[in-house]
Amino acid sequence: MSDPSTWPTDFDALWNYDQPAESEQQFRALLPVAERSGDHGYLAELLSQIARAEGLQHKFDAAHTTLDRAAALIGARPSRAGVRYLLERGRVFNSAQQLPQAHVLFSEAWELAQALYEDGYAVDAAHMLAIVAPPEQKLAWEQRALALAEQSAQPRARGWLGSLYNNIGWSYHALGQHEQALAMFERALDARTAAGDAQAIHIARWCVARGLRALGRHTEALAAQQALQHTLDARGASDGYVYEELGENLLALGQAEAARPYFARAYTELAQDPWLAESEPERLARLQALGTNA
Repeated sequence: MSDPSTWPTDFDALWNYDQPAESEQQFRALLPVAERSGDHGYLAELLSQIARAEGLQHKFDAAHTTLDRAAALIGARPSRAGVRYLLERGRVFNSAQQLPQAHVLFSEAWELAQALYEDGYAVDAAHMLAIVAPPEQKLAWEQRALALAEQSAQPRARGWLGSLYNNIGWSYHALGQHEQALAMFERALDARTAAGDAQAIHIARWCVARGLRALGRHTEALAAQQALQHTLDARGASDGYVYEELGENLLALGQAEAARPYFARAYTELAQDPWLAESEPERLARLQALGTNA
């Protein structure tokens, strides 16, 4: 690890976003060599990712302390480390629901990343601006991110395409523009299929089917969800969201009795999600009612 050519430089490849504590330990294992290296930019980027992991664990004070250390290393000269610092400081504020502070930092990251031709981080910044911006600005920021990702030759930028198509699809869905939403979901599926991530492909297929249901194309949507269920069954896996959609499409097709067990299975699984239980209790109550024998 003393040879700079052996140091990990793609910190994103070390991430497991579902396990931020584990990722934090991975990054901290690199600290001794980074601290001895004298490479302030490398150390600052590493610290930014430690701070991100801390923020995802809601260790906000610790994350800001880590970012203070990174800021002291970066200095005034524009750099990729500076972009990553701005992104991660913004993400900590966003996680803490301090959106105005996050918006300022993501805006600075967007401008700096473009100036440095760091397309991937510019797309990341625009993506985050879509999250923290007022609702009327959300789609515009997603479209800016997509335009840059589509025209960029940089793999880090193009790697955002699947997520961006998906996000824009849901923005159109929320606006009731379901034809446009379905088109974006289909593009997301193409991008996910090309990338080869099985879980991402599963989600993208589900979104396409959800888009079909929103258009009243229930027979097609049902067939698509049944295909997903077949794949899940073959793996011995389950997905409450697939069961919910199977129920909704069968119900819309006048098959309430056939829908009932799917609603029951959906409720059993989705009621275990604390976020859903807190944010959409009416949805869960409906699933429970539709899944209960009269």
